Amino acid sequence: MKKITIGEAARQSGVKVPTVRYYESIGLLAAPSRSEGNQRSFEPADISRLAFIRHARELGFEIDAIRTLLTLQDDPHQSCASADAIAKARLVEVEQRIRSLMALKAELEIMVEGCGHGRVDQCRVIEVLADHGQCMHPHH
Repeated sequence: MKKITIGEAARQSGVKVPTVRYYESIGLLAAPSRSEGNQRSFEPADISRLAFIRHARELGFEIDAIRTLLTLQDDPHQSCASADAIAKARLVEVEQRIRSLMALKAELEIMVEGCGHGRVDQCRVIEVLADHGQCMHPHH
């Protein structure tokens, strides 16, 4: 089986080389074997693991959650209840972020609509930014 260099592992998995090293340093990725020249040599399973981590990060999972998910993946015969719980918790976080972004959007729309397009001393955008108390939503 052909060994894969760190650069090729990074390219195939979509993870940057320094990030591959970081994941190895924090134990998300097992230390790969080394060549005679002391270069890392990765296996196809390492590439799959890196792609899993990258995808989980893109979905916003924290490192500790990814660590747990990887442990679950390593033992596929166990219940998926823990994985479901982790995904549900992430979904709650995303829903909260969406509500916050919607409030932010509404606030910005009010600021822009209230703008008279005159001088700065009459600018609604500047007024609201200077006084958070004028905002319609206290948390945005």
